[in-house]
Order: sequence, then structure tokens, then C-alpha cells
Amino acid sequence: MSKGSEFRRLFRENDYIYSTGVTGALDASIAEKVGLKFVYMSGYSTSLALLAKADLGFLSSTEMVSHAAQIANATSLPVISDADNGFGNALTVMRTVESYERAGVAGIHIEDQVAPKRCGHLAGKRVLPLDEAVGKFKAALAARQDPDFIIIARTDARDAEGGSFQDAVRRGRAYASLGADMVWSEFGNPDALAEFEQFADEVQKERPGIPLVFNYSSSLKWSSSKNRVSFRQLSDMGYKVILVSMGCVHAAMKATWDFMADLQRNAEEAQFRQEEAIRGHPTEDHHAMGNIALYEKLTRDYVR
Repeated sequence: MSKGSEFRRLFRENDYIYSTGVTGALDASIAEKVGLKFVYMSGYSTSLALLAKADLGFLSSTEMVSHAAQIANATSLPVISDADNGFGNALTVMRTVESYERAGVAGIHIEDQVAPKRCGHLAGKRVLPLDEAVGKFKAALAARQDPDFIIIARTDARDAEGGSFQDAVRRGRAYASLGADMVWSEFGNPDALAEFEQFADEVQKERPGIPLVFNYSSSLKWSSSKNRVSFRQLSDMGYKVILVSMGCVHAAMKATWDFMADLQRNAEEAQFRQEEAIRGHPTEDHHAMGNIALYEKLTRDYVR
């Protein structure tokens, strides 16, 4: 079973599935160990992890695909990867699809932004004319070798320069009608439940049953939302894949900052505290996290 077909099975057999954005192979391995059903390679998390730069299109397609391959090789779970805006025009998008498919991921999402792209929650983003965006998504669908490889069409029109919610709906309907496997709209307000529901209704009128993707982005500050929309509520609207897109990078940045600041102030006492904090935790033994027992066995079997 290909990773794409495995991912399709997951959202067919579950009311909804969810995961978080990972920064690299170790996060992907942890995702599998804790029981998540799939892995998401977040573009912003990748840009921070590899470059310590904001998600402004700095990473090349080669860097993104290579990172996706490392993540896919670290887990048996299906991986969905950010593919930015496809890294060029419709012809370039075809090569992008071919490259990610060879990398071993289950699928990718491509957004309808112009180049250079920007994170979907940054001001100043611009989207392509609709006919050009449709051409790129058609090319992406035509380029895949495995028909189960997932192509997710994302629109950033709602908060783009000159954009609107109505434009996002129009684009979502267009992308659904041309055969995208899933459709995703970025939203700018965690309390916009009416928009979440209307977008889903309109797209599913165009193509009944198409699964939708929802970005539960930390940019929307869900904890301070008056509604705190649940994954179940989103699922009932038609969002079958939910991404907590920046979860791992926020967790890692906080933990790393706190330890390093403690180390700077308190020297060896910081290490004592860290050892006490992780004692008995599944991540306590970094050798075990790196599967040392397997490599010791392989060394005994093969190294002479």
C-alpha cells in the first residue's frame, strides 16, 4: 500500500484525523511513538529549523524536498508536506510533484500565492489570477505517477491583498471542481465559525463529500478565542484533516530557550534540573530515541 493510499484509508475510516507540524526526522519519529496517525511537514517550521528565518519563500524546492525525504524515512506514518506555491509556474509544479512523490511522502499542499510566497498568516501576501492557479493545480494532478498521491489545493485569498472571503469560496469551489483531492482555505480569525462553515458548505455543494483541510494555526491564538472551536465541530462541518501546524516548533523553542537561559544563569545547576525533569520520561534515553539497540545488533551481524 502506498503512503497516499494509506492516508486516504485513514480519513475514510475516521471521522477526522489530526496531527502537528514537525521540524524534522526526530519529531516525526516521536509522532509515531506517541500514536499520531500521520505527520505534517510544516513549511514555516522547516524554515525556522533549517534557516532560523520566517516563512518568506527562502527555502528552495531542493531543500524542501530533501527535508521531506528525511522526515518520510524516519517514520512508517504517511507524511503530508508543505510544497509552498509549487516553486514556479505550472511546468515547474509538475517537477515539484514528481520530486515529492519520489521523496516518499503521501501528499503535498500547494497554495495559490504568487512568488515569492509568504506565510499564509503574514500581511502582504498576493494570490495568482484564478485561471493561472487552476492551470497549476491541473498540472499538479497530471504530474503524479501514483493516483493515490494526495494533492491538496490551498487558497490564501481570504486575507490576501485585494482578496476576500468570497474570493476564497470561489477559488475553493474551482479547485474542488477540477479534481483536487482536498481543499484548504486559510482563515484569519479564530472566531469566524460562520466563515468556516460557509466555506465548507459552498465547496461541498460544488463537489459533495470532498474532504477539507483546516489549519489550526497558532497564529489565530485559539486559547484566547471566545469559541475555542473543537476538532469535532470542524469535522462536523466537513474538515476531515486538521493540522496544528506549528505545535512542535513552539514546544521546542520554548523548551530550548528555557534550558539555555537557565544554563547561562546557573551553569551545572541547569543540567541537574533537566535531568530531574526528564527522569522516567520516554525521551530520557537519547540512545533509545535513536534506536541504538537495532544498530548495535546490525553491527554485531555485519561489521567485521
